[in-house]
Amino acid sequence: MKKNKKGFTLAELLIVVAIIAVLVAIAIPVFTAQLEKSRQATDAANIRAAYAQAVVQVLEDNADATVVTDATMKSAAWDKLTEGDTIGGVPFASISKTKDKTMSVTAKADGSLPTFTATA
Repeated sequence: MKKNKKGFTLAELLIVVAIIAVLVAIAIPVFTAQLEKSRQATDAANIRAAYAQAVVQVLEDNADATVVTDATMKSAAWDKLTEGDTIGGVPFASISKTKDKTMSVTAKADGSLPTFTATA
């Protein structure tokens, strides 16, 4: 008599589940790091756009200009920045930033470094 052997054994299924669990455990930190990098890149793009808008206003009016971004800052890494650092290639004199706050950029008519401050 021919025995029909179909399906998987319990041991085989447990091994597959264990392998999937290990792959997920490896993938979660990598995904989290990439998510933070994308937040930083988005914040930098928002700051560059606000800075460009403030510079245009300075050039048009020949006076100090402040631009408040519409987007909220999502990256927690900005709290670690110090004076002299740059964001997206834009230098700044000081930054006061809290996560989930909007950012205002003040460009000076005298050409000095812009200031970035968090707003509610």
